[in-house]
Order: sequence, then C-alpha cells, then structure tokens
Amino acid sequence: MRHGVMGRKLARTNAHRLALRRNLAQSLFEHGEIRTTLPKAKEIRRFVDRLVSLAIDGSLAARQRAEALLTDRQIIPKENQKDYDRMSDAKRAKVLRSRSGRRHRENKPRAGLKFSSESVLNRLFKDIGPRMKRRNEKMNASGGYTRIIKTAQRRLGDAGLIAIVQLVGEDDKPRTKNKTRSERKRRATVKYAVYAGKPRTARTRRKTSKPESKPAAPPAGAADAPKE
Repeated sequence: MRHGVMGRKLARTNAHRLALRRNLAQSLFEHGEIRTTLPKAKEIRRFVDRLVSLAIDGSLAARQRAEALLTDRQIIPKENQKDYDRMSDAKRAKVLRSRSGRRHRENKPRAGLKFSSESVLNRLFKDIGPRMKRRNEKMNASGGYTRIIKTAQRRLGDAGLIAIVQLVGEDDKPRTKNKTRSERKRRATVKYAVYAGKPRTARTRRKTSKPESKPAAPPAGAADAPKE
C-alpha cells in the first residue's frame, strides 16, 4: 500500500522519472505549450510552478537551485531554425557552444556566425520570470502559472488521456476557488465530526423541513351524536 507516498510513479524508475520531468519542463519553457498524457501533465505542474517561483525571485541562490533542478539546454530561435538545419555539424557545434549558449549569458553570436543559441534557464529568468511577476502584481495573486486543458483524444496503444499544458499569460486571471460543497464532501465532514467526538449540534447535517401534521377534522354530525 502507498500510504502517504507523494507523486506518481508513471511506471518508471526514479532516475527515468526525474529525467522525464526535466525534459517536459524544458520543452514547456521553450515552446510555451506541450501535449502529453494527463498523469504526466498533473505530475509536472507543481515542478514547473516551483521553477517559475524561483525565476520570480531572481536571486543568485534561486538561479543555482533552478539549475540544479532543471539543468540546462540550448534553444535555437524559431526565426533561425531553417538556417540551423542547413548548417554542417561543425558549424552547429559552434552555434551551440557560443558565449550565449549556457548559463544566463548575453545572446551575442561569435565572429562569423549570424545567430547564437539561447539557454533554457536564460529564457526562464529573463522572460518568463519577469512576466509572471508583473502578472502577480497586476492580479494581486501568486501561483497557478500553468494551465491544463483536457482533450477528447486518446493515445494509441493504452488509450491514455491526452492533455495540453500551457503557461498562463500576463493578463490571465487566477482561477477562482469553487466554494460549493458536494454531497460527498458534506457526508465526509459529518463522518469525521463523529470520529472527532464533536457534539451532535456541531455536526453539519442538512435539515429537511417537514410539514406540520394537523389533527384530522371530525366528520360532519359528530357534534350532535349522543355521548355515553
């Protein structure tokens, strides 16, 4: 039994599961949207929110912690992707190893190169972090930096549910908490109140108003009947 074990195993070993989480988070920061199965989307949501919170902090300790959790990866800009595909392996290595390729450095290409790669951590701390910080100040909220959209599609093979994970925009309002209680939650509250030893009046029980029973009217002529 999995008593108090947090997280999903996803049918993988610990090392494979951590690598999967890092790769999905890096792809989300690179493209802003990814498509994966619903259990994986729910699993990386907390991890991505934690990294965005570190990017909002922006301190040196936050950068070091984010690099330890996420590691780093090079990103080729979309406008230069076709030029990168036409390059030889030697030129691709120069693009990926230029000054801007790693560890939050400026995006300045080397001599003889038209463009340079970008770091995932650089985009996280220079673009995504300040954008989410402005959102928090504008909406007076914190957290909830990702959005999960369920789709009707299923994956071939195991028919797993497909979901879309997105980074929220700067003007997106935080999701309001639903305060209405379902019947199942109401019954659970009553059940736990019994275990806690609370008095009967303190338990939350739905009261049903019953109509008051009135005495039946005597039949006609009953008043004139002789009494024994």
